[in-house]
Amino acid sequence: MFPFDIFVAYTLACVLLVISPGPDNLLAIGRGLSQGKRAAVVSGCSSGVGILFHVLAATFGLTLLIQTSEVAFYIVKTIGAGYLIWLGIKVLRSRSLFSLKPAKKQSLASIFSTGFLSAALNPKPGMFVLAFIPQFINPALGSVTLQMIIYGVWFAILTAIGFSLMGLFSSQLSRWFSNKPKLVSGLNIGAGVTFVTSGLAIALMKQR
Repeated sequence: MFPFDIFVAYTLACVLLVISPGPDNLLAIGRGLSQGKRAAVVSGCSSGVGILFHVLAATFGLTLLIQTSEVAFYIVKTIGAGYLIWLGIKVLRSRSLFSLKPAKKQSLASIFSTGFLSAALNPKPGMFVLAFIPQFINPALGSVTLQMIIYGVWFAILTAIGFSLMGLFSSQLSRWFSNKPKLVSGLNIGAGVTFVTSGLAIALMKQR
């Protein structure tokens, strides 16, 4: 059902997507710096679960409904944009996403929910999954639904692993960052701006 060469090409494409800068991997990196290794892994895994949500939604038609229903599209878009902009403003005000000072420990449940909502409420991954994964599916090889789910689960797993590794790696750099407060401040500003601009980009999305 899954030709080796196609699966390798798909995996490489997913890896490139995972390492591309975005709000979700910035969350994992920030958690690694300010909350430690366990928080980084939880944040990374929560983003993977968020991607899995989009995969299941795309597979069973919710994403298609959002694409075709103007009301559903604008409701989801407004919620997702608002959440990302709120996160961005919060980061810009507190400057605490990337922090080397002793930070108040957040519960793993709170860290997970923030990462999951950041991924799940963003409609762009859902639109992307619906356009990206079907390119690797061949109806002649078996159930399209099964292929969609397996490819999607693999993408979610790679996302969770990739983001977790980024967060773990960042936690190892805390000592190096400790002598560079201006760089840490710049990272917080950059992360906040990334969240806000991502939210604005979603707000300006057009229904296709």
